[in-house]
Amino acid sequence: MTMNKRNFELLGSFTILYIEDEADLLKHTTSVLEDFVKKIYPVQTIEEALEIIKTEKIDVIVADIHLKYSNGLDFLRTLKHDLEIELPSIVTTAFTDTEYLLDAIKLHVDNYLIKPVNIKELLNSLHDVLLPKIQAKEIVRSYNIIKTISAVTDSKQVEIIRFIIKNLDNDNMLNYSYSEIMEQVDVSKPTVIKLFKQLGDQGILTKIQNKKYLFDETQLPLPENA
Repeated sequence: MTMNKRNFELLGSFTILYIEDEADLLKHTTSVLEDFVKKIYPVQTIEEALEIIKTEKIDVIVADIHLKYSNGLDFLRTLKHDLEIELPSIVTTAFTDTEYLLDAIKLHVDNYLIKPVNIKELLNSLHDVLLPKIQAKEIVRSYNIIKTISAVTDSKQVEIIRFIIKNLDNDNMLNYSYSEIMEQVDVSKPTVIKLFKQLGDQGILTKIQNKKYLFDETQLPLPENA
């Protein structure tokens, strides 16, 4: 039985914390992964990793077990038990020690990769670990389309709504002008203006600055059959 081919483009909306004390390996792997993910924070120590966790939104952690002055599993244990932070995680190690494997299982580590790690194997693992988040985002996006459509009356505006929600960034911001939307969706400028005003009046779409709008899903009405 063969697995379906993974779509690595889906990784483009996620942020990785990567902990590896070997400088050359850290640099090489980072240079490859940054072409696939939204952002990667490469660090060599647990102290640096903790600072990133405190200040940045992280979607998944990739950590080497054997670090120069510490242990990647100890870092994950600190997050879980002391800071009460649970994130998807992948650990890497050059050793196949059963004790480490058992520790990883106890910490609910999502995958355990033996070094040297093949980049394709790491990408596959990232995809599989993040798949539940990817699917959840798709469900939310589809539901938001339904709810937003229920807020308008003009059928010509439906495709604009689909375009808006499909092109929101991770902060729910839309970065398009009227003209750019018209280039992508076959509608007139008055139709776009009317929809934006309607969504603006309902607090769903707020203009922040030129070509920058905040989509507030909390203002969406519930579908009639919800």
